[in-house]
Amino acid sequence: MDDKNKKEGGNGTSLGMCIGLAIGSAVGSATGNLGLWIPIGLAFGLVLGPVIFPGKEDGEDEEDGTEGKTEKEESEEDQDN
Repeated sequence: MDDKNKKEGGNGTSLGMCIGLAIGSAVGSATGNLGLWIPIGLAFGLVLGPVIFPGKEDGEDEEDGTEGKTEKEESEEDQDN
């Protein structure tokens, strides 16, 4: 597997879908209508997952918030100043 295909973190979509599926299953089981509530739970999880669990932006470094600059680029920028 290529390193460029590996993704650290994420934007919360998968976690939101899992939570939505669990809630949809619980409500569907309680109401006796799983066929309706599972897709509703997944849809809500798909939409609300990234809102509740935001991930890092593309190119944003987790530690210091820089926009994907390498140490070499930062040192060159400091030398220019």
